[in-house]
Amino acid sequence: MIDAHQHFWQIGEHGCIWPPPELIPVYRHFVPADLEPLAQAAGITGTVLVQSQESDADTDYLLCLADKSSLVNAVVGWVDLASPDAAIRINGLAKHPKLRGLRPMLQSMPDDNWILRSQLEPAIAAMKVAQLSLDALVGVRHLPGLQVFAERHPDLPIVIDHAAKPHIAGGEFQSWVTALSTLAVLPHVYCKLSGLVTEAAEHQGVEDLRPYVEQLYRLFGARRLMWASDWPVLNLAPNKGYASYGKWLALAKHLLSGLSARESEAVFEKTARDFYRF
Repeated sequence: MIDAHQHFWQIGEHGCIWPPPELIPVYRHFVPADLEPLAQAAGITGTVLVQSQESDADTDYLLCLADKSSLVNAVVGWVDLASPDAAIRINGLAKHPKLRGLRPMLQSMPDDNWILRSQLEPAIAAMKVAQLSLDALVGVRHLPGLQVFAERHPDLPIVIDHAAKPHIAGGEFQSWVTALSTLAVLPHVYCKLSGLVTEAAEHQGVEDLRPYVEQLYRLFGARRLMWASDWPVLNLAPNKGYASYGKWLALAKHLLSGLSARESEAVFEKTARDFYRF
């Protein structure tokens, strides 16, 4: 099995300014030695390591970790896509054998349509030449703009991180389905089955999460849906019954227990391998 989305960071180092001290469960260093026993116990043979900081130093650090870790199959880094030097930076990073994509942190930007800005186009063109994909860290409010972007760039593989973070605790469902449905029609847009337990409330469990997971399967199918842990952010899940690596994996498997063996293999391994090309 493949974990399509996990993080490492060292507080105060390599450009790391998140998480803040008040997020006690994740306010410490997280390195490969922390993940390896969890992955082994869960039957995970490879991961996609994703940036968590808007920092070149962080991306360089992740690539160095990937050089030393056989568990990490691919890295999704960060580049300031609006920088005049973005294309040069992308060309340099693309020489690393494990770099597979880039992730602008759209969720924290005040402009919901930032991804549509014209000054990003040279960077996007460089990504295409380097055969890199785009991880879209978005909320539901960003999906209309992301749709315009995806239609503009049909040759750029895009994956929506954490199912666009629907506010499950607040009962957000139909607006999420509506916005996601039009994006899911586009064949180059994929989605990660991750992050849902951190968007749910403390009292919400299997039956509360079921309609979200079932909807993702209906929209993207097994071929464009990939399971991911979002570890260690996963540790922040309000329902502590799911705030661990093994428990979230078990919950996802339970909610997708009706899949065929081939479909299950796709969601829990093959889709990630195909999308990130390893």
